[in-house]
Amino acid sequence: MSTTNDTPPDWGLSDFNAMEAVLWRAEADPLLHSTVIAVEELDVAPEWTRFVSTHEWGSRMVPRFRQRVDVGRLGYPAWVTDARFELRHHVFRSDLDGGTWQDVMDRVAAIAQAPFDRDRAPWEATLITGLQDGRAAYVLKMHHAILDGRSGMQLFGKMHSRKREPTRDKPQPLPLPVARTSALVTAFRRDTATLTRGIMRLPGMGHKALRPDRTVLESARYVRSLRRVLGPVAAPPSPALANRSGDWRFFALDLPLPGLRAAARAADATLNDAYLAAVLGGFHRYHEATGTPIESLPIALPIAIPKPGDASTASRFAGARLAGPLTIADPAERMHAVGAVVGALRKEVALDAIDSVAPVLARLPGPLLSRLVAQVAAGSDVQVSNIPGIPDEDVFIAGAKALRFYAFGPLPGCAAMIVLVSHWETCCVTVNHDEAAIAEPETLRRCLAEAFDEVLALGGTDARAEVRR
Repeated sequence: MSTTNDTPPDWGLSDFNAMEAVLWRAEADPLLHSTVIAVEELDVAPEWTRFVSTHEWGSRMVPRFRQRVDVGRLGYPAWVTDARFELRHHVFRSDLDGGTWQDVMDRVAAIAQAPFDRDRAPWEATLITGLQDGRAAYVLKMHHAILDGRSGMQLFGKMHSRKREPTRDKPQPLPLPVARTSALVTAFRRDTATLTRGIMRLPGMGHKALRPDRTVLESARYVRSLRRVLGPVAAPPSPALANRSGDWRFFALDLPLPGLRAAARAADATLNDAYLAAVLGGFHRYHEATGTPIESLPIALPIAIPKPGDASTASRFAGARLAGPLTIADPAERMHAVGAVVGALRKEVALDAIDSVAPVLARLPGPLLSRLVAQVAAGSDVQVSNIPGIPDEDVFIAGAKALRFYAFGPLPGCAAMIVLVSHWETCCVTVNHDEAAIAEPETLRRCLAEAFDEVLALGGTDARAEVRR
């Protein structure tokens, strides 16, 4: 465990926000379950007692991990302390006798799809032992309502130590403050205030309404932006990715972080541009290889929304959708094209429209909410995310060193979810795909690896992508 900053993170003390409530309640549709998975490759198998003690301490450091969800009589979820919390319901171990990394991926996919017991805190930790070369895997399964990608990395920063030996004098968490009002009342008050702030940001509301000439122009601008943000994506869905089974399959690739950075610099682009260009290149190759060529692919990705008055600091993220170009052969030109589209999306005044109305969505009847979420999700075939990893230093859990860190996102009705997490000098790229949507998974693995190699070649190095087996 880390001996610095040993205080509960803000998200570990907060109530359900509106978007978290939407994610929780939308799971009335089985295709929309929002399970996220973190997988670490460990150099050795931790000692079991120490591994359990790590999670006992961690569950006290982050109160969220000792809380369950109470939907109340009104159906709106709230976090409440689980008076019957027992670690044995959340920490498990499994063994793979001589298992490969793909065996781990297959086991983790099965773990991810098993539903949570909704009467308990929605998380599970599993230690998988028996891997080749004496290695092990640490699997942390959580509901997306607990945290997002960035708060997940904050959690892992706390759950890890900077040394292999036990920390004997680590600080203990302080007693939690006693709530003065019920969680349901607190959530209602906060989300009502959030909805009010969202309405006041709309053109024609607040102090700007005193200038009718400005209000008319801004209202028209907002409506046009809203159509672009929430309207149909310019790219039609891919016929080759149309089928859905609800069954998840996982695989992973590794590529050198310095090589991807060098490729981005050579093209005068960002690392995220290089990443997106490689993903699009992979799906272009996949469609060509399967005899179903298309010109563009509807994709979704999170975009940072800057804090007011501080363009350099991102306070939250909004989901954005775009038509990813597949027919630009030159990878550098593809980077520039993607960068231009993402840059334009960042300037959309209605980018956070969903965030503003989420308090209303969260209170819709369950079947209606699921139908609306499914309709929005159906507009994208692929979702892509890029999450900064733990700062560059060796980290350990229960005495085992983390060699690689992989994050798997859910499939909210789309064909594939692709996530990049940087760990030391490695970009750990994961693919979660619907078994029915990707008819030729081995072809997709090959095509993505070739597309990353194509981008990496721009950096002038011999860096190459490796499909983990």
